[in-house]
Amino acid sequence: MTTIDLTPLYRSSIGFDRMASLLDSALRSDKSAGGYPPYDIEIRSDNEYTITLAVAGFEQDEMDIQVENGVLRVRGKKADNSSEHRFLYQGIANRAFERKFNLADYIEVSGADLKNGLLIINLVKEVPEAMKPKSITINQTDKVLEHGSRKVKAA
Repeated sequence: MTTIDLTPLYRSSIGFDRMASLLDSALRSDKSAGGYPPYDIEIRSDNEYTITLAVAGFEQDEMDIQVENGVLRVRGKKADNSSEHRFLYQGIANRAFERKFNLADYIEVSGADLKNGLLIINLVKEVPEAMKPKSITINQTDKVLEHGSRKVKAA
């Protein structure tokens, strides 16, 4: 298992402590999720993203999408209807799944659609006005200071 020493980052950065847990989690990679269901992550613009999961065979009411503490969690569980079907061969995976995606600050889920066996989750980055860069004007004033018996113009 690989470990990364983030001490140099902490010496000169404030508020990036969450990054250590994200890197640790990514390096350990959850083996239980395997490759199911397959997914894509697409950048649509500077502030818009889309996650598309291939969830063939799942109905809308068999899936759950939640966001908690910066983690998007997508779960799917098929209703138990094994008595209805008798398979000679079953190649379509209908097993339960859970996928987790770590979201950066200010990333919000703006909606989700299920179409043609694909679950499409739209994300948008909405930075609050207070966090956006702003220009600060520099005021210049001509002040006259008294220095001893003579007047000096301040720079």
